[in-house]
Amino acid sequence: MNLSEQRMQFVLKLRSNGVSDPAVLAAMEAIPRDAFLDGIFKERAYEDRPLPIARGQTISQPSVVGKMTEALELNNRCKVLEIGTGSGYQAAILSKLARRVYTIERHRPLAQTARAVFQALDMGNITVVTADGSMGLAEQAPFDRILLTAAAEDPPANLLAQLKPGGIMVLPVGQTDTVQALIKVVKTKDGLEYTELGEVRFVPLLEGVAKDSEH
Repeated sequence: MNLSEQRMQFVLKLRSNGVSDPAVLAAMEAIPRDAFLDGIFKERAYEDRPLPIARGQTISQPSVVGKMTEALELNNRCKVLEIGTGSGYQAAILSKLARRVYTIERHRPLAQTARAVFQALDMGNITVVTADGSMGLAEQAPFDRILLTAAAEDPPANLLAQLKPGGIMVLPVGQTDTVQALIKVVKTKDGLEYTELGEVRFVPLLEGVAKDSEH
């Protein structure tokens, strides 16, 4: 099967696994997931499964990326904050649908690798920051949308504070050793509205910059 056939099959698999927004599917078809993987895992880029990347992290399952992206209800005016760059794949999808993406990674080597891939793919509307993602990015706040690709016990208050009124935050919530729920939070003038979107498994949201990032 050649690459274009693989990508077509990939989109069909995403559809069958519950991703239905045409704009999200088009973005996911346009972004080469293999560019965010190394070695033997490149060949498996268009399977609907999470795969390992450096620093003990993973590139998320594409159908989960699709569902999280759909839940954000993006438009081309949105300024988005992503917590947990990882491979950079999710940020690349966001960049196709939003005006500007800021993505924070606590592992400097991952941030550097993702930045290089974005440059190679000519994605000029993504800014990668090596920092403590749990603190958000106050100097660029407020954000129209915030996405966490790491699980918190509750939606972090300081990140909610960086979300615009009317904005949407999507994140996995739950204890790290049990099943987590994917949550959509809408910030209304009357408070926060929560919707549960299904079960997921993500790495925990950790505070601080990783030790491997200090050199």
